[in-house]
Amino acid sequence: MAATRYASNDLRRQVGSPRSKARGGLLPLPLVCCVHSSGALADGHGVENKDTLCRNILIYGHCRYEDQGCTFNHDQNKPSSPQADLASKKAFNVDSPAFTPAGQQTAPNKKTTLSSQAANAAPFTPRGVGTPNQQPSTETSMFNPAAIREFTPQNYDIANPNANGGTQENGLYSDPFTTMGSMGSNLPSAGQFNMYASDHNALAGSGATFYPQHGAFPAGPLQPPNYHLYQPFDCYRQELQPWQRATYDFFMPAKMREELQKKMFATQQVMPNSGLPQLEHWHSLFPLDTSNRKNAASFGYPSWAYKAQNSRNGRHYALRRLEGYRLTNEKSILTVMKEWKKIKNANVVTVHEAFTTREFGDSSLIFAYDYHPLSKTLLEHHLQAAHGNRFRAPSAVPENVLWGYICQITNALKAIHSNKLAARCLEPGKIILSDNNRIRLGGCSILDVVQFESNTRPVQELQQEDLVKFGRVILSVATGALPAHLNNVAAGLDSLAAKYSANLKEAVTWLITPPSAGESKSIENFIGGIAAQMTTFFDLSLQDNDEKQSHLARELENGRIARNTMKLQTIVDRGDLGGVQSWSETGDRYQLKLFRDYVFHRVEADGKPNLSIGHMLSCMSKLDAGIDEMVVLTSRDNESVFVLTYRELRQMFDRAFNELVKHSKTGAPGANN
Repeated sequence: MAATRYASNDLRRQVGSPRSKARGGLLPLPLVCCVHSSGALADGHGVENKDTLCRNILIYGHCRYEDQGCTFNHDQNKPSSPQADLASKKAFNVDSPAFTPAGQQTAPNKKTTLSSQAANAAPFTPRGVGTPNQQPSTETSMFNPAAIREFTPQNYDIANPNANGGTQENGLYSDPFTTMGSMGSNLPSAGQFNMYASDHNALAGSGATFYPQHGAFPAGPLQPPNYHLYQPFDCYRQELQPWQRATYDFFMPAKMREELQKKMFATQQVMPNSGLPQLEHWHSLFPLDTSNRKNAASFGYPSWAYKAQNSRNGRHYALRRLEGYRLTNEKSILTVMKEWKKIKNANVVTVHEAFTTREFGDSSLIFAYDYHPLSKTLLEHHLQAAHGNRFRAPSAVPENVLWGYICQITNALKAIHSNKLAARCLEPGKIILSDNNRIRLGGCSILDVVQFESNTRPVQELQQEDLVKFGRVILSVATGALPAHLNNVAAGLDSLAAKYSANLKEAVTWLITPPSAGESKSIENFIGGIAAQMTTFFDLSLQDNDEKQSHLARELENGRIARNTMKLQTIVDRGDLGGVQSWSETGDRYQLKLFRDYVFHRVEADGKPNLSIGHMLSCMSKLDAGIDEMVVLTSRDNESVFVLTYRELRQMFDRAFNELVKHSKTGAPGANN
């Protein structure tokens, strides 16, 4: 029960009831509680009281003194006696005039009903039941659990770490589990978060020291790493010597870097005074054919391959030129290119456009494909190399390599046949090998344009021919026989059993064997037969992708460090700027110059230069993260010593570079990247 809302002086009432002076006398009607006389039995009024309803029943619904001596009636359903009715009519008649003390005036329309405040009155205690001199208490004695505060450890409010004792304005302790749910809304979203900002606390709210994390725990805090904003992956480490691991941990493998550099050089390679013409939107043509012999066996016309750069987008493409072809129907190019541009497959060289030109001194038809530098054909890689040395027998191609070729060509034919097209140009000289057994079908769409009017065979027949050519390509690579020398197919299939498994022989036999009457052969049927090998090849592809992604993560670190190094070099050793002479030698720029010497110009105790790559990368990563680690910077004459944190150096670094951007016309480099 709640405490009373009135003062204690207003609740001091007489305990017990005054006795009625006469049966017909007038008694003032109490406003809050009824007045009982526990001693009425001695005066002969006990019978009258038993027929009178207890007013505790009317007000509270029960009387706690019913079994402790209260003499009034506690049963509301009990009918009253005629004597009680007569006495109540004479003593408590509502028509009788109300008693008014002298000297007081009452309101003219005041009603003599019970007040709404009667519910807050103290319970009635009959005389003789309670303590004789007991005074009514102003405070309730009932137990109220809502008034008890729940215990919560202090200084645990993670939403507001600066609050005193971890309390809120209402004085109650905050629930840490409720606060954790709302923490995610206070953190900046991925689009607003700037990973290169020096002050991350301002982004996440007052006093926040968290970086947003999107993953298994999107709302959970992630403490910043000690040195890097990113940590490079540590997997696929090869068995290297200790002196080789320091460099390997920060860069991609030397073999992979060498291959990529060779491809970049080949892409930019030019031939001065080559005599090749410049086309309308193409320039810097470079021949890709290793032999200078004309070959008209594949397309019916002599063809040549060039590397060229497109003047509209600056990209490099591979151009296939058909010499002496005269186009008679322009619809053939538009129709064929529209269908073949829909093919977007990893094992098909994408064709972009076809056009005619007379810049070569004749009527030529040219197709533009994607350019894959330093690619070889299967003919050059397996067959010509095997027959080039007469003193060494050709080595057998490993079976897993053959299954890789089969799975990739199957993937290419699945995409082509699904679009109701046919590859038609399936031979070892037109399938290119880029790197690590990665092959693509080249020369597609050429025969569709050249034979647009003369070809009358349906697409289903051409697709069946693709399957036969597919089998002959694998048989040629497996046996080491040139396609022109592969006349006895049965003998070639028998030789497979001595080198490879029965599954490979069955697959090649199924492809080469023409379908019987009523039998339907499709690439989908072939996929169902080599499902186990397709799964193995898919697993190897995923492992190769994981390895390349780990190397890419290392280069991501190096890219950040390279950008910060270039920004640092634009600041130090700069002359006048904005009217300030020797701008780089004053203010924060001088301390950045000392930091440059500390990172890149370190010397040993004997004066020899220290060329530790780990030290350089570690210092630049600490500068990028802006950590609180201290660093001692000393001038070259040992007269000036500065003790600073990387966070302070980062702030100086940002201020100096922003000042350069303010005086620059082009703006910050890489601002749109």
